[in-house]
Amino acid sequence: MFFSIMMSYLIYTVVTAFTPGPNNIVALYAVSQNGWRKGKDVLLGMAGGFLCVMFICALFCYELAKYLPSLTGTLKYVGAAYIVYLAIHVARSSPDNSDGRQMTFWKGFLLQFFNVKIILYAITVYTGYVLPYESSLTSLFSHAINLTVIGMAGFITWGVAGGLFQDLLTQYYRPFNIVMGLILVYCAITLAFGL
Repeated sequence: MFFSIMMSYLIYTVVTAFTPGPNNIVALYAVSQNGWRKGKDVLLGMAGGFLCVMFICALFCYELAKYLPSLTGTLKYVGAAYIVYLAIHVARSSPDNSDGRQMTFWKGFLLQFFNVKIILYAITVYTGYVLPYESSLTSLFSHAINLTVIGMAGFITWGVAGGLFQDLLTQYYRPFNIVMGLILVYCAITLAFGL
């Protein structure tokens, strides 16, 4: 049953995981600016936070369904504000991080709790694909792990792209950072205003 349910949501989750979003842009930025050695910290933070969010959504999916309209209304603005903060940080930084701030494990971890894209990703999968057929906690946790693996595949792929093009992106860091910052601002606008 697990695999038949997983196959039913696989297309949705893969498309969601690999399309531009806060995680993918931050992963690309972190590895392109810092290399794998320093960039891995933010990726590990993103993975840990992603798994925590998947478990939290699994545990409280029924309650979230009751409060979803008011929670989403508030959470999307908080998430959009945090994404704008990240956009400013990305756009203003330089390859040597001379501004004194770095992408860290905790920034990657905390991003997940404000990333409405992955929260809605989890709620959509749990309520639309999993809960109609399986409602045990063990089943929900196994799907949480599966959703995390798919999400990690997306942002690690974007991180690999950042690593492969590190020299080019370092040479042209200013226009690249501005474009990445603008993409994050676009993510925040679409999140806040549903465009």
